[in-house]
Amino acid sequence: MSGPPTGAMTGPPTGAMTGPPTGAMSGPPTGAMTGPPTGTMSGPPSGAPTGPPGPQTGAPTMGQFPGQPVGSPTMGPPTNMANLTSMSGPPTQDMQGRGGVGGGGLTGKRAYPQYPNQTPMSGPPLPGQMAGQPQPAGSQPGPTAGVPNDTYGQQRPQQIPNAQSYAQSPNQYENSLSGGMGKLNIQQGDTRPLNLLQNRHVLPSTPVEPPKPNLSPEYRKLVCNPDIFRTTLTSIPQTQQLLNKSKLPLGILIHPFKDLTHLPVIQSSVIVRCRSCRTYINPFVQFVDHRRWKCNLCYRINDLPDEFNFDPVTRTYGEPQRRPEIKSSTIEFIAPSEYMLRPPQPATYLFMFDVCFNAVESGYLSVACQVLLEELDKLPGDARTMIGFVTFDSTLHFYNLQEGLSRPSMMVVSDIDDIFLPCPNDLLVNLQESKELIQELLTQLPSMFSGNKETQSALGPALQSALKLMSPIGGRVTVFQSSLPSHGPGTLKSREDMSQRTNSKDIPNLGPATDFYKKMSLDCSAQQISVDLFLFANNYIDIASLSCVSKFSGGCVNYYPAFHTVRTPAEVERFENDFRRYLTRKIGFEAVMRIRCTKGLSIHTFHGNFFVRSTDLLSLPNINPDAGFAMQMSIEDSLNDSPLACFQAALLYTSSKGERRIRVHTLCLPVTNQLSEVYAGADTQGIVSLLSRMAVDRTLTATIVDARDALVNVCIDSLSAFKTTLSSGQAGVGLIGPNSLRLLPLYTLAMLKCTAFKLSSSVRLDERVFAMDMLKYHPMIYTMLMIHPTLYPVHELSDEGAISHDDQTIPQPPILSLSSEHLFKNGAYLMDRGDALYLYINREVSPNFIQSVFDVPDFQSIGEPMHELPELDNAVSDRLRNFIQYLEEKRPFHAPLHVIREDSRMRILFLRHLVEDRSESVMSYYEFLQHLQKEVGK
Repeated sequence: MSGPPTGAMTGPPTGAMTGPPTGAMSGPPTGAMTGPPTGTMSGPPSGAPTGPPGPQTGAPTMGQFPGQPVGSPTMGPPTNMANLTSMSGPPTQDMQGRGGVGGGGLTGKRAYPQYPNQTPMSGPPLPGQMAGQPQPAGSQPGPTAGVPNDTYGQQRPQQIPNAQSYAQSPNQYENSLSGGMGKLNIQQGDTRPLNLLQNRHVLPSTPVEPPKPNLSPEYRKLVCNPDIFRTTLTSIPQTQQLLNKSKLPLGILIHPFKDLTHLPVIQSSVIVRCRSCRTYINPFVQFVDHRRWKCNLCYRINDLPDEFNFDPVTRTYGEPQRRPEIKSSTIEFIAPSEYMLRPPQPATYLFMFDVCFNAVESGYLSVACQVLLEELDKLPGDARTMIGFVTFDSTLHFYNLQEGLSRPSMMVVSDIDDIFLPCPNDLLVNLQESKELIQELLTQLPSMFSGNKETQSALGPALQSALKLMSPIGGRVTVFQSSLPSHGPGTLKSREDMSQRTNSKDIPNLGPATDFYKKMSLDCSAQQISVDLFLFANNYIDIASLSCVSKFSGGCVNYYPAFHTVRTPAEVERFENDFRRYLTRKIGFEAVMRIRCTKGLSIHTFHGNFFVRSTDLLSLPNINPDAGFAMQMSIEDSLNDSPLACFQAALLYTSSKGERRIRVHTLCLPVTNQLSEVYAGADTQGIVSLLSRMAVDRTLTATIVDARDALVNVCIDSLSAFKTTLSSGQAGVGLIGPNSLRLLPLYTLAMLKCTAFKLSSSVRLDERVFAMDMLKYHPMIYTMLMIHPTLYPVHELSDEGAISHDDQTIPQPPILSLSSEHLFKNGAYLMDRGDALYLYINREVSPNFIQSVFDVPDFQSIGEPMHELPELDNAVSDRLRNFIQYLEEKRPFHAPLHVIREDSRMRILFLRHLVEDRSESVMSYYEFLQHLQKEVGK
């Protein structure tokens, strides 16, 4: 192993934030509610609404990375629509300097060995936390889209004892806050030194559980579900210096609109919020008495409305602690009138179908129309729901579906350089009133274009027409595209060069080729329009450029490579299931999200699909339950005012039924001044999920080699920092790390080998870019499956340890390490990588297993390809099918099953995910640990 890194990155940011958008978000304001849903809780009618809060004067500040000059521009989904040519995509932060993740910087140059014949990879670590760059007073835009703007007050917070003195006298202070912290003693088992070289088999046989925050039993019961809201560190460092010393990233991961089986919904004339920072009242506030409460974020004393003592569940007056807001860390409010500026928008859907030759030949149009026909009545909405259809090849085809027509009427627009809408008032129609015409159109569309020989695709003009059509209302645009746009504005050319796949220093063309789709996305976002993409392509389609139209409008991207109704049945099945879910899942319109945190903490660098309307307000024209977000944090002021740090996410949206709702999640964590406790509370999966998003940004602003080397350096730095906390006797020899971070090297190696970051000639450019997009978009649980799939032995499933689910017995096989040393020749293994399931059958597996599962006599008789197991009446078949069904039902999207024989040409799909084995370009897990030991020992 030799050779220095290639140096620090100093490239310019791609999209400096220069102020509020000029004219952006001037479209339809957010909607109004029309009444509570049946069965919601309501309070007494007494008391008037408190009215909208005043303008924001103290938004969280923006900072700079270590090594970045003060005043350097920061990045983000842009807040200024000028200078769009300087923006290159979704990265939300400049990546300059040599600072480590914790902000401390690196002390030496590093490299790590590559196989085969590759130059050492190098570059700086992932960026650290911001150091706080104050925002000019009054720079925050005023209220927009009916959202009450928020402000931190200027008064000095009342002092609360620090964590250490507080733990010594827990009864000194009254009420909720006083019971929040137990003694700050983390179990020694979490930070005990572990020699990773001697204990290589660190992956647990059961799913990895997030660390539990060191709170009192009462507060632990109220902790927000970690699948919804979690931080990378469950013990928050008291100072930025302590965070820097740990070399660990501090950030938030949130799944704000997740489908929930139990969600308290409240309707009240008054929503209680802090008058200073606008925090919603929550389980972690302190009640001074029956009429006053202290905010747990800014510590202001607030008056408590009389109505709050009314319990909407029991419909009686009593203690405020009985209220649902104080008993649940996740809650939803039906918003009163001050949260809206106009009547609610109806649920509005526009479907745009590519009908050029490639699209028709693939067969996707027939599948899409059939699924849409079957699910038409399940589209979220009410009696006002609107719908429209556009098809396009080299021309645009609009459809008049107004009630009263005997059949759908098609109008063709061939002038794509100056788009106009024929009969603009007749193209979006009421779903219920025109249902028969809609059904007739969907039935006829596949045959209407079955003989189409036109090969050109005018996607750009189609999107321009969608913007014109949807601007008065807002809503969701669903685009189906099967080839590179080749006609009119937005035309793209192939940029994939096969010879560049083997470049060991950089992968070119990972960013967009044009700013057309980003500009279109910003224009759509300003009018509360979201654009979702379904991409079908046998060849390069330039996802790097096309996906921009979704990223900045709060949309999503779905990709089905080599889709064909005959040749790729697994992709057809995946599309059918994904599209069915897409049509019927919950949706929120004209949404905005803001995350607040305890005074002293600052949020920066957002990750996900959105538009940053101001420094901390995320604009989401649509929000769906499958979207995840992440944010990086810094500590601007010492957190010695309280033993607790709190975070609150508020998502304001219009439901498909026309109600304005606010979903609020609140998270409470302990603050510590001990480095050992920071390590003990490290959430490895949260850290890795955040690092993967940061690495995507680094790849786009620098090179993929820099991103890979930065991931390794994070691992080296954190282990080196932990080593400094040990005595000479504890440090010993070997690679020593805390038990809480024992999986970090393994997950780091897995990131180096995942599709987004691996250097391999087998990865197509679109596949790599799509994988990077999914790392930024998916919630953490699905990100981890992409990075480190889960492997189960299924040749000896039994009912021992099984669970009951939907009246079925589900076996729970142990989880195996992703290494061939754990694969027996007579075994069968199921791998779950999130978007696919691989059932790998070894040659010497028991004939009884083959007969019981596949209903064939021997290994050679197992058919290929196979994507479904036969339903056989025996215990072995039942257990395996039940287990597979159980895994599929745990995710919102479809994961097709691929049965792979050991001698199949498709076995590489399974074997390439065995990340602990040596691969074509990266070392084995043991070799990687040896490299880390050498670097930590320097």
